[in-house]
Amino acid sequence: MADITRKIGDLDVSPLALGGNVFGWTADRDASFAVLDGYTGGGGNFVDTADVYPAWVPGNSGGESETIIGEWLASRRNRDGVVIATKVGRHPEHQGLSAPVVKAAADDSLRRLQTDYIDLYYTHYDDPSVPVEEIMATLDELVTAGKVRQIAVSNIEPDRLEASLAFAEREGTAQYVAIQPEYNLVSRDTYEGPRRDIAERYGLAAVPYYGLASGFLTGKYRPGSTVDSARAGKAASYLETERGRKVLAALDLVAGELEVPVATVALAWLAAQPTVAAPIASARTTDQLPALLAVATTELTEEHLAALTEAST
Repeated sequence: MADITRKIGDLDVSPLALGGNVFGWTADRDASFAVLDGYTGGGGNFVDTADVYPAWVPGNSGGESETIIGEWLASRRNRDGVVIATKVGRHPEHQGLSAPVVKAAADDSLRRLQTDYIDLYYTHYDDPSVPVEEIMATLDELVTAGKVRQIAVSNIEPDRLEASLAFAEREGTAQYVAIQPEYNLVSRDTYEGPRRDIAERYGLAAVPYYGLASGFLTGKYRPGSTVDSARAGKAASYLETERGRKVLAALDLVAGELEVPVATVALAWLAAQPTVAAPIASARTTDQLPALLAVATTELTEEHLAALTEAST
């Protein structure tokens, strides 16, 4: 990856965040280490995980991804060179966003990650049972204690987001610097609109998840094809929609003109959207990394961007 960084608060991050949801799921410890080595070796520095990843796998209890990342950081002795983002609120033992839950969950994440601080700490899903004042004050305590550098938010309704930001601004507490929405060429509606408007107004950086729509936007899902992937069902469902088919056709055209992989084009479109700092994409194997890392050096023309935007509308 070229030496191009984006700002999230006071953090300098790569324009492609490596998703850690596959670590401990479709990538075991050795495969995860290889992917992390390949990503950082290619110039990447921004790793995204959550305390719940991947609790949905039989036999897992949550936190396996953080544990693998922590062991990798300890073995490579490169903690200061990597920006680690993780999330709170969905771990089986730490549900919700009450003050005691968030504090206990943060300590557990720090232990699994084998670090003294989390660079970027997200509320994973909002907890409407807890006032935004309590959530923001608790996160502010973690920042003041040095356990967290910057705070962020993922899945939240616009009114609660606005109330959180307004409270922090009014009270002078730590402020959200980023938002992590579901956002990609075949799923634009969740973010474009009120959430993006608020992000623009408050200067939040967007770090979209499902940047490749569970793999659909890699181009490997085609009519009549069978893909060996844990997420194949969801990805293949996009083929059944007119939007999905039109997007795939537009991606093929642009990728052919630029002579880059379809996944690179999909991520480059996302990276070019207002507020977006770094899309998230995961890799099970090192073979999947070059197409992701290439987003740093791929510039789409205005014509390319317009064609993709039109196809996805």
